[in-house]
Amino acid sequence: MTTSTSAPHLVTAGRSPLLSVAGLAVEFEVDGETREAVHDVALELRRGRVLALVGESGSGKSVTAMATLGLLPATAKVRGSITLDGTELVGADPQRLRDVRGGRIGTIFQEPMTALNPVFTIGYQIAEAIRAHRDVTRSVATERVRDLLATVGLDEPDRVARSYPHELSGGQLQRAMIAMAISCDPVLLIADEPTTALDVTVQAGILELLRDLRSRLDMAILLITHDMGVVADIADDVVVLRDGRVVERTAAAELFTDPRHEYTRTLLRAVPRLPDLRLAEPEPAEPATPVPEAAGVEPAVLLRNLVVEYPGRSRGRRVRAVDDVSLHIDPGEVVGLVGESGSGKSTIGRTLAGLVPAASGTVTVTGLDIGRAAGRVFHGRELRRIRARMGIVFQDPASSLNPRRTVGTSIAEPLSLHTDLGADDRRRRVDELLEAVGLPPELRDRYPHEMSGGQRQRVAIARAVALNPALLIADEPTSALDVSVQARILELFRSVQRQFGFACLFISHDLAVVEQLADRVVVLRRGRIVEQGPAATVLRTPRHPYTSQLLAAAPVADPAQQALRRAAWRRLTSPG
Repeated sequence: MTTSTSAPHLVTAGRSPLLSVAGLAVEFEVDGETREAVHDVALELRRGRVLALVGESGSGKSVTAMATLGLLPATAKVRGSITLDGTELVGADPQRLRDVRGGRIGTIFQEPMTALNPVFTIGYQIAEAIRAHRDVTRSVATERVRDLLATVGLDEPDRVARSYPHELSGGQLQRAMIAMAISCDPVLLIADEPTTALDVTVQAGILELLRDLRSRLDMAILLITHDMGVVADIADDVVVLRDGRVVERTAAAELFTDPRHEYTRTLLRAVPRLPDLRLAEPEPAEPATPVPEAAGVEPAVLLRNLVVEYPGRSRGRRVRAVDDVSLHIDPGEVVGLVGESGSGKSTIGRTLAGLVPAASGTVTVTGLDIGRAAGRVFHGRELRRIRARMGIVFQDPASSLNPRRTVGTSIAEPLSLHTDLGADDRRRRVDELLEAVGLPPELRDRYPHEMSGGQRQRVAIARAVALNPALLIADEPTSALDVSVQARILELFRSVQRQFGFACLFISHDLAVVEQLADRVVVLRRGRIVEQGPAATVLRTPRHPYTSQLLAAAPVADPAQQALRRAAWRRLTSPG
């Protein structure tokens, strides 16, 4: 089957390269030693094409992109050649590089909230980017901002222009960042993990926008990603990096059908797979039928008619984040909670942990009433006793582990708070936990910054299961990890869950990961459950239109299958 990425190839095949990188080497001076991060990298990119740079963290993807932009720190030494439309960028004077950045080259970053200034409006920031490279008046720049925001598919561009970053959703922010990146008509767009932090439906919209811009503006796009589904969806060509070296360079279609290098094959094998898309005619949207509780078994978690509200902007007005949710989790069961940002997933997890109060309804964990315990003065011993029965694994272990404490101290903290174990017994328990998550006990004396992302997440899991919890709440525990590291963490998670037998609420927007782990799936939309049932049923034959949209939006590492999913997503989301 011919995918939409084939057409630009016919148009651009005879063109000379827009971006040429040859013999690129980048060294960093670290503690008096020279370390080479990129070795002899070569690549070419033509107008109207998308080239994906893929590889794990530390492979040299972002360093290569930053070298192109001239944004590496002073400790970096760059050798080789990088030319843009025949102009050499390595060793270019600062003024020329400033003219290129934002002018000839636009950049989209992974996290727009940190890339945009929180104290200025979106419109002001885009207008300033325009005026930095174009001699135009403020009124002309303002009009250009309005046109750009409309171009990237933002409704009410005037309202968006007046908004501050914190007033927009993640998808709106990324579209605003794209508007800024194309504001000066660049010939090259560098997109560094542009969809990693986004929900699948928002991600699908951003990828559709990039495809449209590539075709309409005849831009070249250098895409940096570790998501092979995104590569299958949008890339024309792929360069695979490992330890700073190019190990494979090929057309995207050939990469997935006939990968040549063992490292590429390993990356592809590590990608979690969704079943083939089988979308029946969507049924009328009706309230989801609660799954009956197992007879004679006390649920580890029981929510009945849960309502959670937050204060609104106006005095006296409240925003309902969770609306009449009822669900249960049996002992030893993994329930996947899926939905877009703002659907109420994390709020339910925080309510279970006693961190957010319920406005109404009941929340019980192993028969103990969270709401009643949380309402007592200083939360009392009752809530502390309940929390001793649960563990939590967060999305980013780097921010959830104390950087000033060794990992052994972090793992031992629940034991110090909730048990009477002495120092020697705590140390033995820490060593047992480290071995349970596949880490050698000697690592107990290391600090978080001395470990990789995968190792830190293993430490976070060890801490979460230290007290043999009845419930583990996992909130996006693998979304910040490389695909191969993610695969190992998922296998570890299955092993630890079998060993400790805890019930688990697994919160994620990655449907392929949920399909691998969950016994049942609960789909949330705007605080309400729209569908729930066995994972094999919900993720293979969804009944609710919203579930179908989620599944169609989830990218898969197969260009032919991804083309079918993209067509289905367009059909499901088109007006009327």
